[in-house]
Amino acid sequence: MLIGGAAALLTTASNVPQLKKCWETRSAGDLSLKMLLALASGVALWIAYGGLKADWVIVAANTVSLALVLGILYFRLREP
Repeated sequence: MLIGGAAALLTTASNVPQLKKCWETRSAGDLSLKMLLALASGVALWIAYGGLKADWVIVAANTVSLALVLGILYFRLREP
């Protein structure tokens, strides 16, 4: 539980600096759209897996991660 919680915290928090940069610059044009879409899809699948396993740590961490990635995707999709 402790290792899983630490892993969830670190992987979720890793998206915060990128979203902060996107928010400040109002740009994410230098980020790969394919990577962000693959990441969002993978995180969504982790949420489904966590739900099937009834593991609230997996569900909660990946739900927050997905929200952060969707925020980054918002800025990326606004680019021309």
